[in-house]
Amino acid sequence: MNAYLALGIAIVAEVIATTALKASDSFTRWLPSLVAVAGYGLAFYFLTFTLRTVPTGVAYALWAGLGIVLITLASFFVYQQTIDLPGLLGMGLIIAGVVVLQVFSKSAGH
Repeated sequence: MNAYLALGIAIVAEVIATTALKASDSFTRWLPSLVAVAGYGLAFYFLTFTLRTVPTGVAYALWAGLGIVLITLASFFVYQQTIDLPGLLGMGLIIAGVVVLQVFSKSAGH
């Protein structure tokens, strides 16, 4: 399996799990709790495929950076949580960092 495809699946699974974790109401609602646990399990399973070829620091930087942006978008659409201009600027910097890491860094393992 392609390492970056596996990382993408891991990130999406983690975002779904985190979204469900909020809905689980501290694990008092069983269906969102199951989705959260299964999502995190799936996320870590696919992350193992990524770590076979992508350096751990690079994989984690991509996981964390893209995860932050995607969970913020999911929270906006699912829970109507808003983000202010400084938050948007910060996420823009995160995206810029991911791009720099992927395009210019030799440590990204291209």
